[in-house]
Amino acid sequence: MVRRVAVVGAGVSGLAAIKCCLEEGLEPTCFEQSEDIGGLWRYTDQAEEGRASIYRTVFTNSCKEMMCYSDFPFPDDHPNYMHNARLQHYICKYAEHFDLLRHIQFKTLVTKVKKRPDFSVTGQWEVVTQRDGKEETAVFDAVMVCSGHHVYPNLPLDDFPGIQKFKGCYFHSREYKEPEKFRGKKVLVIGLGNSGSDIAVELSAVASQVYLSSRSGSWVMSRVWDEGYPWDMLIITRFRTWLGNILPRAISDWLYVRGMNRFFKHENFGLMPLNRTSRKEPVFNDDLPSRIACGVVVIKPNVKEFRETSVLFQDGTVQDDVDVVVFATGYSYAYPFMEDDSIIKSRDNQVTLYKGILPPRLEKPTMAVIGLVQSLGPIIPTADLQCRWAVKVFQGRWMSLCWAKVCFLSMGSSVSQQQRACSNRKSGHTTLQTDYITYMDELASAIGVKPNVLKLLLTDPRLALEVFFGPCSPYQFRLMGPGKWSGARKAILTQWDRTLR
Repeated sequence: MVRRVAVVGAGVSGLAAIKCCLEEGLEPTCFEQSEDIGGLWRYTDQAEEGRASIYRTVFTNSCKEMMCYSDFPFPDDHPNYMHNARLQHYICKYAEHFDLLRHIQFKTLVTKVKKRPDFSVTGQWEVVTQRDGKEETAVFDAVMVCSGHHVYPNLPLDDFPGIQKFKGCYFHSREYKEPEKFRGKKVLVIGLGNSGSDIAVELSAVASQVYLSSRSGSWVMSRVWDEGYPWDMLIITRFRTWLGNILPRAISDWLYVRGMNRFFKHENFGLMPLNRTSRKEPVFNDDLPSRIACGVVVIKPNVKEFRETSVLFQDGTVQDDVDVVVFATGYSYAYPFMEDDSIIKSRDNQVTLYKGILPPRLEKPTMAVIGLVQSLGPIIPTADLQCRWAVKVFQGRWMSLCWAKVCFLSMGSSVSQQQRACSNRKSGHTTLQTDYITYMDELASAIGVKPNVLKLLLTDPRLALEVFFGPCSPYQFRLMGPGKWSGARKAILTQWDRTLR
């Protein structure tokens, strides 16, 4: 019987984990190596070892109505997209409102998580922590890993011949904080992701020239969509998901490409993805096309070779006098505290997890990895629902439904099928990418909190239409079932009012 739960990390996922444990009568203890909550969203002037790091001007890519905790809306007067400091304030208010801080041990590093000798019977874990130079060991019935995936930078220098003889400065985007020190420099940013695009745009205001190198291109979206509304409130809807599932693939792909090109033609700007119909997570940047049009950001193909002061690109062009290179090349998944690294297995940056949560090699389902799934949807409500699902599994309520399938079918055929489905749907290379609404509904169905649109149509037609045709906001998963929130209906029916406010 699970009672004591160890939570690793006090970011947005860790806080959701604490709250869900408390709601189910469990006893969570959260270990946070820094001195405050917030994880990724807690800005510091210097990158800290073992912690996620953001630059000073980071804003959210999801709007407030879509990215909030499902039973804790943002205040009415908050902007639709928020600076990291304002989001951190919201996170603190969430922790305060639900009295979560007293369950967190700050400045405490988890150094080892290992199975107890009798794990096959008890499912218990031994968690070793370090604080002020002192080591402590405690036994827990379950572990929720909420340490995120923006901690360990991926710096593939072997893929860039000649980088050792390059005389300029180079570093991973994790180290970037603000642009002033690059005034008047020629800067090459490698990587067309959210960080690479943001940094390139920001540096273009002070650098003499910015070059943005991309290996495979990417779709670039604006936060502001039709009639000035947030993109995700218009795009992430049950109706659109249903339509995408019933249309032939060729028509669905055509509509997708047409939608992505509605504001500017990516091919003309050198941004077109090599795989035109790739549904991988797009880049969100409102300013990149105009920066390219103004010539202050120049799009370049992949780097072929570095020289002492210049860079040779795959198309044969050479750029001289490059001063700085920023590698915005993403992050690797790593869990250094896991004694047995085969439990959360990462190979070629792919992680195998049942429902994107449970390591399938365990005799007992008493470990959950929260917040690794990547989709077009926001992370906070995703992590929140993952935690609600995981706690139910810990309590044994869904053992017969899921775990018996996973453990004994040659590493879990259901896991392999899920991976293939994800790959087919997204045309991507990571097992962690999935369709937001489809994934959320899978978890919600298992724990009885998926909204029943047909039932609502009979009992509350106005709400049913908003749930199906309107944005799939997090409040939908608090309308019914365990964890039902009395304010969910009102929150859904007034979400457009708060957006306009």
